[in-house]
Amino acid sequence: MNTTATPVTPQTPAAPNTKRAKALKGVALVVLLGLAYGGYEWYLGRHEEATDNAYVQGNVVQITPQVGGTVTAIFADDTDFVKAGQALVQLDPADAKVAMDQAEANLAQAVRQVRSLYANNSTLGAQITVRESDIARAKTELARATDDLNRRQSLVGNGAVSKEELNHAQSQVAAAQNALSAAQAGVTAAREQLSSNQTLTEGTNIASYPSVMAAAAKLREAYLALHRAALPAPVDGYVAKRTVQLGQRVAAGSPLMSLIPLNQLWVDANFKEVQLRNIRIGQPVSMTADVYGRKMEYKGVVAGLGAGTGAAFALLPAQNATGNWIKVVQRVPVRIALDPQQLLQSPLRVGLSMEATVDISDQSGKSLSEAAHPTSSVQTEVYAAMDKGASDAVQKIIAANAGKR
Repeated sequence: MNTTATPVTPQTPAAPNTKRAKALKGVALVVLLGLAYGGYEWYLGRHEEATDNAYVQGNVVQITPQVGGTVTAIFADDTDFVKAGQALVQLDPADAKVAMDQAEANLAQAVRQVRSLYANNSTLGAQITVRESDIARAKTELARATDDLNRRQSLVGNGAVSKEELNHAQSQVAAAQNALSAAQAGVTAAREQLSSNQTLTEGTNIASYPSVMAAAAKLREAYLALHRAALPAPVDGYVAKRTVQLGQRVAAGSPLMSLIPLNQLWVDANFKEVQLRNIRIGQPVSMTADVYGRKMEYKGVVAGLGAGTGAAFALLPAQNATGNWIKVVQRVPVRIALDPQQLLQSPLRVGLSMEATVDISDQSGKSLSEAAHPTSSVQTEVYAAMDKGASDAVQKIIAANAGKR
């Protein structure tokens, strides 16, 4: 019997489950990353307020005629860029030209009529001088007739002068007295006429005379109506929503097209009411637009906070005084001013969606504006030329008919 023992090979202990260990490490890593990200977001979240309920807004300038008429030409279409003062629509000016010609004629006639009033002052003054000379002549005739009568009366007793001749001398004295009275009355009448005419011209000149000013106002009205037949662009911008058609009869005030100046845009970010606690005017804002994505970040500042919620100004406001009431978190529009240089490099359009993040670290600003701007930030000078042209047309007509004075 062989009693030799067979050598026993030692067994290696089982290896740990590597897959499980890797899974636990992965879970731990995810948890650590989550905690780190959560802590980072919590740390930053204390200094930021963000919303994706933000949209680009801008001035939408309505192009409306100031006078009615038939459209004879359209010089701009949708998407066209136009400069301030450029003609957009032309209305038929035929009727306005007729009214303009009539107003010019009326003003010229009024000026000439007023000129005659001023000329009458000189004429009536000369008439007074003539009447005064008549008085002097009548006094001379009266003195001569009186002397003749006195001589004849002294000769009546001697029979040198007949009764008939004496009566004739007395008649001449009476006629001379009547002529003197008539001359004096003529002077009085002439002075009254001069005074009456002077009341019409005293303290005025031709240009400031009431009838001339009334005619001038009619000419200005006709001039403006004629030149308003051409509708200019009030500002630089892009044409949008053109509805006017050639040959269309339009009334004053009817919208024909819109003009949008894309260099005057801002963002209205609608923050929840609980987010407004730390938002102040002047705080910096970073924004992204869906049209460009994250590659383009706009910089802006908080320019103002709305005076009411969106629901307060809605077309159909909420009826909260009802039995079935559910509280809805309200939002308030916050205006954000954009950087003009960024708008030139990356233009935006009215109505585009934005995401806005406000840095609320600085709390030194105000929550509401305290004073209005001293001057309007939106204005146009294209209509001032029409007023100046109307005044020039009036002065031209007056100068042409006033003569040399």
